[in-house]
Amino acid sequence: MKLKHVFLGLILGFVLVAKAQTNTKEVLFTIDDKSFYTDEFIRVYNKNLDLVKDESQKDLNQYLELFIGYKLKVSKANKLGLQNNTQYQTELKSYRTQLSKNYTTDSKVTKELVDEGYKRLLKEINASHILILLDENAAPADTLVAYNKTLGIRDRIIKGEDFGKLAQEVSQDPSAKENKGNLGYFTSFKMVYAFENGAYNTSVGSISMPVRTRFGYHLIKVNDIRDNRGEVAVAHIMILKNKDGAANPDAKATIDDIYKKLQQGEKFEELAKQFSEDKSSASKGGVLNRFASGQLSSEEFETQAFSLSKENPISKPFETQFGWHIVKFIDKFPVKSYEDSKVELENKISKDDRSRLITNSLTEKLRVKYPIKKDAKLFSAVSKLVTNDFYENKWALPTETKKYSKTLFVIGTKNYTGTDFLDYVYSKQKAGSSIKPIEKLTDILFDNYVDEQRNQYNNDNLENEFPEFSAVMDEYRDGLLLFDLMDKEIWQRSKTDTIGLKAYYETQKDKHLWKTRVDAEVYSSTDLEKMKKVLSMLKKNQTSKEIKDKFNTKDSVNIMYYQAVYEEGAEALPKGTKMELGLSEISPKGDYYYITNVVKVIPAAPKTLEECKGKLVNDYQQYLEQNWVNELKKEFTVKVNQDTFEKVKNQIKK
Repeated sequence: MKLKHVFLGLILGFVLVAKAQTNTKEVLFTIDDKSFYTDEFIRVYNKNLDLVKDESQKDLNQYLELFIGYKLKVSKANKLGLQNNTQYQTELKSYRTQLSKNYTTDSKVTKELVDEGYKRLLKEINASHILILLDENAAPADTLVAYNKTLGIRDRIIKGEDFGKLAQEVSQDPSAKENKGNLGYFTSFKMVYAFENGAYNTSVGSISMPVRTRFGYHLIKVNDIRDNRGEVAVAHIMILKNKDGAANPDAKATIDDIYKKLQQGEKFEELAKQFSEDKSSASKGGVLNRFASGQLSSEEFETQAFSLSKENPISKPFETQFGWHIVKFIDKFPVKSYEDSKVELENKISKDDRSRLITNSLTEKLRVKYPIKKDAKLFSAVSKLVTNDFYENKWALPTETKKYSKTLFVIGTKNYTGTDFLDYVYSKQKAGSSIKPIEKLTDILFDNYVDEQRNQYNNDNLENEFPEFSAVMDEYRDGLLLFDLMDKEIWQRSKTDTIGLKAYYETQKDKHLWKTRVDAEVYSSTDLEKMKKVLSMLKKNQTSKEIKDKFNTKDSVNIMYYQAVYEEGAEALPKGTKMELGLSEISPKGDYYYITNVVKVIPAAPKTLEECKGKLVNDYQQYLEQNWVNELKKEFTVKVNQDTFEKVKNQIKK
């Protein structure tokens, strides 16, 4: 799914301005009977001119070929009927729902909620609670009982009883038996909105009044408020566990040896480059991208990282599910700025209880935008059909509905009948309601129905009201089709066509070559005198084990040893190593001294298919795509108006 989103982002960037046409346009080319116009081509070209890195794509002749190729693929997708695929239609609908949120929200209320959320995000609250369960749709009488019960518990606390003990005794949150109601530290968007409000509006040491959420009534005690920890930057050295995740005694021994070398004053960065098995960070001295609480998949790693400081910069070796680590503190960063947090907060609000505030605000605006006048006589007749059987989920629609099929009200250009409203009432039975009498409930259901239809009509009418919305939807529709087509014709084929890939590999061998490689033992130390002795021992054919036994003790690691295969020019290969059998002389680098013992020389040769498969598959995809576009040009009739294209060239050059 992530690949699809990236692909569609690129496609939408390519065609984003395609709909913003000028009044003057000519047919630039046709694919079968469908015309494509100059204004679209010019705008797309100018839009992407500064984005392309390949100079050939700035050439207008080349760019026209790319543009025609894109349109051919979309034409093929439509010809195959991919637009009728259920998954395609579902995803298109999902995208429209997401995009429509930009047009169906109240920006003022949204901003107020973003401001509030960010202000709260700056603090983390440690709170405890006591919960008295209550159904979200409970009757007023039951609600009052639960409220009074919660209030009584609060009085007991105010009079001196211990909150934690009472939580164990009376709270209906099962976890309270173990944690005495303590929820730990949290910040905004971590709890339901009503609870968050109660917590952030209660001072440290105080007990809130009963707070109603969809779970019931809560009493909240705020134990502590601290500043948000923000983000931390660290470097680490990691020795991996076995592939199956099992404990690895050698890994533990290695990390302990590295820690001893750190205590002896050796540089963290150099040790990370030599020994860390996190390949993405080792070459950078173990430096990781900075992160905040909850961003990593290891809580233990985060705890260790945030515990470090300039005064206490290096952790002791510790274990996570991935392996053994030593972490070095680099810096700490405050919470992101308001502007940097804004988009993320808006997204959270859309998925949070507080989104109802935005919906309610929009509904009020739509009531003004789409006023309705109901047929009072028809509504009276329809209302009389709804009986008390509704409360027991036994109410049935009338068998004869024709006389109720007249227009009850109108929104915009759409009529809604009495029968439509009766269907709505019937659908609401299962949800239940305690509102009585039935006449009052029917009035409320009607108001809710009208509001829902206003919102739906507004949403359905976005393409007509907002041309840019319609344009983006058209672009996404084509992009989604193109992704499905490319996946079918190119990407999946390149992964499964083993015979074709192998044949392509045979034609590309000379482009995927190994340089000369050596299988080498590497010894390192900060002590030159010891390294001279190591060299002497190696010349006498003594083994790595004999060398380590001589120089390393339980408390001190003086010589590090590792063996691997290195390609000529590899950064990890000590400088000055000759690509030939035998011992190197001692070579210095920074604070370290190295000796390399080459035990095997592997001549330059083509990489096997497996060794270059990642790059090869990518090249094969491009090869298949180009051949496929050539086939599409045979399948469809493409006619370019050359005279018009010359005009386009002159216009762009000006």
